[in-house]
Amino acid sequence: MVSINKEAEASIAVPDDWWRLYQDPKLNDLLEEAFKANYDLKAAEANLSASRAVLDASRAGLYPSTNANVGAIRGRNATTDQILEVGGHEPKTTWSYDAILDVSYEIDLFGHVRRSIEASQADAQGVQAARDAVKITVAAETARAYGQICSLGEEIEVAQHSVDVVTHEADIVHRRMLAGGGSEFEFVRASGLIAQVRATVAPLEGQRDAALFQLAALLGRTPANAPVETLQCHSPPRLSKLIPVGDGVGLLRRRPDIRQAERRVAGDTARVGVATADLYPRISLLGSVGGVGGQLSALTAARGLTWGLGPSISWTFPNQILSRARVKQAGALADQSLANFDSTVLQALKETEQALATYNAELIQRESLNDAQRLAHREFSLAKEQFSYGAISSLDMLTSEQSMVASDAAVAASDARTLQAQIQLFKSLGGGW
Repeated sequence: MVSINKEAEASIAVPDDWWRLYQDPKLNDLLEEAFKANYDLKAAEANLSASRAVLDASRAGLYPSTNANVGAIRGRNATTDQILEVGGHEPKTTWSYDAILDVSYEIDLFGHVRRSIEASQADAQGVQAARDAVKITVAAETARAYGQICSLGEEIEVAQHSVDVVTHEADIVHRRMLAGGGSEFEFVRASGLIAQVRATVAPLEGQRDAALFQLAALLGRTPANAPVETLQCHSPPRLSKLIPVGDGVGLLRRRPDIRQAERRVAGDTARVGVATADLYPRISLLGSVGGVGGQLSALTAARGLTWGLGPSISWTFPNQILSRARVKQAGALADQSLANFDSTVLQALKETEQALATYNAELIQRESLNDAQRLAHREFSLAKEQFSYGAISSLDMLTSEQSMVASDAAVAASDARTLQAQIQLFKSLGGGW
């Protein structure tokens, strides 16, 4: 990886359950619930079961196919009547019974059955990779929604604290004005700052509610049953150790979209073999055994026994235009799958590098914002002290106060972006399935 940063470790691959690195029990519980209840994941599981059933059906070609027929009919026919008349008997209505077991087995000389099984197996593995991709998305989006709730909770708490701070300072300005030590202009300016800071709270609360309903949908719940207990979170989850990034080869193994694309190539390549096998004869062994008689007991008697055994050859020859066209079609689809595989690999590498670069930039910015916040608090502390002595004007103090409020909000927002960048990085690294 190119964009490795100081909080990412390249020697260890990302764990499947990467969310446990945050050591947040609530996040762990939410992920377990999402894996059990998410409807997109249930649909992916059902699709996987269907693809495995198709594979089982393909494997049935390895074994003989059988077909049993048992019948009974009551009536008369001319042949039976003549036989009875020759024997001196009067023609009459009779029962006729038959039981036949047909067996056929295809001798897979040219690989039609084998390559069909390979194609179905690759398809099933591709669907499994698609299921894994859905699981990764569910894990990332659930963690993202929970992280947004916690981050917005922190931002709301910071905004409300800022409201308390500017309200307190406005009260001081108001008292000074009443005592003749300040002007109404200074008080109005201080009151305006209260309104500005208070106005930031409602949008944050709206965003947090939206994240809560997003989390409810991921958990398979209705909005009325949303996990409102998560609203008590006021601090975003934080990593307990470095992010294990791994290497590029490991990434190719982990990313389910790459595995899905590779399995599609394998399946389409196997279908080329199926189409090619259709250019050659399909040879089968056919057999049947059964009995026919006017009574049920006659079905097992030697005189009622019927049987047959022989080969069957089926071949689309000499007109093979359709078969050869299918070979060309299968080859073109295999080429398309290979191109899509190469594109998927490049896309995966691009997404991972972008995620690493974004995360690295957020870390650098957060470090600078932390320094700015520390200095803004120190500046405001000095401004309050000097204002109480009358060394600076209320305008200077309000300017310092605005800087402190803005720096607190910026740090809280940076914490939120850093968490989202971490989750996107984990998703890009293919963790979660």
